[in-house]
Amino acid sequence: MTIQFGREICGNLEIADSREWLVTNGIGGYASGTISGITTRRYHGLLVAALKPPLGRTLLLAKLDEMVCYNQNYYPLYANRWHDEAIAPQGYREIESFALEGSIPVWTFACADALLEKRIWMQQGENTTYIRYTVTRASQPLALSLKALVNYRDYHSQTQGGDWKMQVDAAENRLSVMAFEGATPFYLFAEMESGASVPHWRAVHEWYIGFDLIRERERGLPDREDRLHAGDVDVMLAAGDSLTIVGSTSAQRPIAGAIALEKQQSCDRDLLQRWRVVSPSPSAPDWVEQLVLAANQFIVERALPEEPNGKTVIAGYHWFGDWGRDTMISLPGLTLTTGRAEIARTILLTFARYCNGGMLPNVFPEAGETPHYNTVDAALWYVEAVRAYWAATQDKTALEQLFPAVAEIIAGYRDGTRYRIHLDSGDGLIYAGEAGVQLTWMDAKVGDWVVTPRIGKPVEINALWYNALGAIASFARELNQPADEYERLAQQTRKGFQRFWNPDLGYCYDVLDTPQGNDASLRPNQIFAVSLPEIGTTLLGHTQNEAIVKIVAQHLLTSHGLRSLSPQDPHYAGFYGGERVQRDGTYHQGTTWGWLLGPFVRAHLRVYNNPQAARAFLAPMAHHLQDACVGSLSEIFDGNAPMSPRGAVAQAWTVAEVLRMWEYLGL
Repeated sequence: MTIQFGREICGNLEIADSREWLVTNGIGGYASGTISGITTRRYHGLLVAALKPPLGRTLLLAKLDEMVCYNQNYYPLYANRWHDEAIAPQGYREIESFALEGSIPVWTFACADALLEKRIWMQQGENTTYIRYTVTRASQPLALSLKALVNYRDYHSQTQGGDWKMQVDAAENRLSVMAFEGATPFYLFAEMESGASVPHWRAVHEWYIGFDLIRERERGLPDREDRLHAGDVDVMLAAGDSLTIVGSTSAQRPIAGAIALEKQQSCDRDLLQRWRVVSPSPSAPDWVEQLVLAANQFIVERALPEEPNGKTVIAGYHWFGDWGRDTMISLPGLTLTTGRAEIARTILLTFARYCNGGMLPNVFPEAGETPHYNTVDAALWYVEAVRAYWAATQDKTALEQLFPAVAEIIAGYRDGTRYRIHLDSGDGLIYAGEAGVQLTWMDAKVGDWVVTPRIGKPVEINALWYNALGAIASFARELNQPADEYERLAQQTRKGFQRFWNPDLGYCYDVLDTPQGNDASLRPNQIFAVSLPEIGTTLLGHTQNEAIVKIVAQHLLTSHGLRSLSPQDPHYAGFYGGERVQRDGTYHQGTTWGWLLGPFVRAHLRVYNNPQAARAFLAPMAHHLQDACVGSLSEIFDGNAPMSPRGAVAQAWTVAEVLRMWEYLGL
């Protein structure tokens, strides 16, 4: 699949600045920027290396500023926004087109009758970025000059240059940078592929001051950045010639650009082929193929002492790590739907080792750190992921290995575990929560302020609990283990779940038995009571299920997901943005969440049994692939029209759920 824009997008700075690109390396590192070439976020850069995979992300190579001299005319191909709001130079004007070819972003610059293509990709498993320039048309040679702007900082921060002196050394085709004693050195290589003379780097040490980061200002964060001009390289290119620049933490000479490009293209082809083997849709549209490639960007390596080949899921780019809840929700769509069940198996077995007191960590521990067990739903989503894996593979060996962790989860919730998580024997429902903690997916917290505490019996937690009981009962029968107790608990929960139904309002309470009573806020969490139970028997009757789907569709559904709160609620906030208190205060108070489109589509299909109608709800996401992060799907959107994308520009569970539902509908 190719997504392509012409000058109508590339030459409009406001639009080109809002379209971002992303490439990843499978170990947590990435490269990202805007179509215009202007860096608008602290998170943008050509090499953001994962120095402690999959985390320890550090900005090393910020950007390359390119200048072409052709027929005695100069064409700047780069653009910078400065803190005085000046745009200088305005190289975005020379972009004739931008395309996403599979997973590889491609720019075409027009300089009179010459065309110069630029491609960017990363080597999988390495902190290595390739930037390849190819002259595809020219009536005479052109001169290409590059300035390398570097940095060395945590990707959440900004740099003020000041008196910082880095060690920069040039040796023929390699530039080396040592930011300070003890820092990880990194290198820039230059390679001509036409047999011409080896390009020579020239070492420079000049701080460029005052780059403006407009997206950070919108988020109420520091918005000024300095970068070090570390080196230059100049080459002459004729038609058909290519120059490859490689930024890497490895001092070894990199794979040749043409070979590395073919390896990345082959990786894309292999991913699509594996998906086609398991896909029930013989003629899926191109945008679904693009989602398959996007899904791969979130799957990364995480080596652990007991699992050196471990895998995990990055929740979103640019700023999220790997979280238990997000991993389990995303797992079926990212791995099973794409024909990569072995990755699902590895992740499930890895997390099983960290099961403790019936809970899974929400944040994976770094070496020597204690896991954070502060989520009530991650463990229950884990059981659902095991159920989905078993349904897809019938891998009995894995089921036998995973069953003890699943049984520990059920026992922990039944008997009681952290944060007062326990089964109320009176009604068969799970209670969770205590003051000062946020346990459900609606987990925004600013200082000591828990925005949506939801202490009590949340509706989706109890739908997950019922689903987990049904799943473990089926596992037990398959493994010749006792299942009667699980079935008894499920029957009790199904009976007690009727307490959630509010006959006066015609929908479910969001939380029962809170310190203030039953919470009747109209939120999307009740959709899981219809969509989630994959064990044959729903929690509510058909009339109630239909009522839930209707009211969610009328009040919460948008083009890109479900609002987190009804617009009729006095606490509703239709726009997400501003400084942290404002942003987090609206995160679950009306903001639209893309991943919730999946359970809504599943619930709609269950109630109406109309796959064509259900699939139509996914269509706007095909258009969204050309917005925000081109080729991926955003985390959140405004609740009010036009539902502009916000938050992380590429989110695992949004991609996973849209892809999973497309395949689930199987047309």
